[in-house]
Amino acid sequence: MAPFPAGPLLRLLYSLAFPALLLSGFLCVCLLLFLFGLRLWLQQRKKQQIPSGRDGKRPLVVAFFHPYCNAGGGGERVLWCAIKALQKKYKDVSYVVYTGDAGVTAENILEGAYRRFNIRLNQPVKFVFLRRRYLVEASLYPHFTLLGQSLGSVFLGWEALVNCVPDVYIDSMGYAFTLPLFKYLGGCRIGCYVHYPTISTDMLSVVRNQNARFNNAAIITRNPLLSKLKLTYYYIFASIYGLVGSCSDIVMVNSSWTFNHILSLWRCSDRTSVVYPPCDVQTFLDIPLCEEKSAVEQTIVSVSQFRPEKDHRLQIRAFAKLLEKTAGQELLPKLILIGGCRNQEDEQRVNGLKKLCQELGIEKRVEFRVNIPFEELKQHLADATIGLHTMWNEHFGIGIVECMAAGTIILAHNSGGPKLDIVVPYEGNITGFLAENEDDYADTMAYIFSLPPTKRLEIRQTARQSVKRFAEQEFEETFLLSVEQLFK
Repeated sequence: MAPFPAGPLLRLLYSLAFPALLLSGFLCVCLLLFLFGLRLWLQQRKKQQIPSGRDGKRPLVVAFFHPYCNAGGGGERVLWCAIKALQKKYKDVSYVVYTGDAGVTAENILEGAYRRFNIRLNQPVKFVFLRRRYLVEASLYPHFTLLGQSLGSVFLGWEALVNCVPDVYIDSMGYAFTLPLFKYLGGCRIGCYVHYPTISTDMLSVVRNQNARFNNAAIITRNPLLSKLKLTYYYIFASIYGLVGSCSDIVMVNSSWTFNHILSLWRCSDRTSVVYPPCDVQTFLDIPLCEEKSAVEQTIVSVSQFRPEKDHRLQIRAFAKLLEKTAGQELLPKLILIGGCRNQEDEQRVNGLKKLCQELGIEKRVEFRVNIPFEELKQHLADATIGLHTMWNEHFGIGIVECMAAGTIILAHNSGGPKLDIVVPYEGNITGFLAENEDDYADTMAYIFSLPPTKRLEIRQTARQSVKRFAEQEFEETFLLSVEQLFK
């Protein structure tokens, strides 16, 4: 068969190019008009949702996007302390929280904030209850989880925006893909507090080096082709993440580690600042320090939500090795795992951890304390000798600070915020210990228990002095300074 002549083919392509350009331009104009119409419609809804006051002025509306505001973790402490700080300074502002916590009332949420964090707000807060929080649940996306959750957050953000169009929008949970939605369609001034970047250069290096982690399955690490495909996916996602993140007018990050990663991805150094999260340091400083703890047995306490990245399994395995080392002692140490469960998936994870304890034969030496009141948490920390934390590249670590303020000797992972900001020398003296694997953790715990009481007391006193820079008052000052331009 004779080949198709090149000349007619080129003429055909040229003849189609101009109509294609016209069609593309027409579709772009239609899209822009549609988006412009949406923005006008949202502005009209905004006037209807929040009427003017007696003086004829409509109050400024500040909304926080926090779908898990009842979870009881460090991110929730930031939320409530941020609102409390704003209420002190901007008293005539209306505050809104977008939440997906169905099945609870506003009173339940606020009471939970007081019970867990000892925080009461100065003024009422309006809650917008979202029905589609399942769209950001990791369990809904067994594959391409980052992309699925990010796209899901856009739909959840749209539900929030339609229900309440604010003047100032602050994402306090890390859903960066909602930022352009509120900025360009809602016409809002945008702020965000980043606890942990959705994707980081460390995550890219894990895939590049084919290392197995909770978010990098062994089946991928063993296959070079799959690793390259996932790396490509991560690079594309990181580029998009950088674009949406740069929509923010002000960016607050919780640690030096997060700061470095956000700068490399969002490239917005002119409006990014480190705002250490608020830690209830003073409450824990009230616990008296003495040379010997009053508890009959030495305890190790872990304080963190039961999420996969917290790596509680490493804690349990390391503790099992510690028990092997101390098998001949009369009083064996006990491990107490304290944390919050957000959903059924977290509850299943706790059951899996209990099963692991049974498999290792240490279930009698491990306790699980889930969603406990603040006073009970304080008592456990007062009685503990060691505060244990095992998350790799923890962005900050409020639980670590609380442990140090309470007088426990902290043992955290040698990475992220603990390494760069918290467990660092203070006036030339050590404030705690860092480890990386099961053996490191077990050996270090054994070493801490072997220290003379006077040396342990010295470390605890130094650690207490060092964490005063993370107090709530410090957070309020730096947070209010950072968001000031959103209220101009």
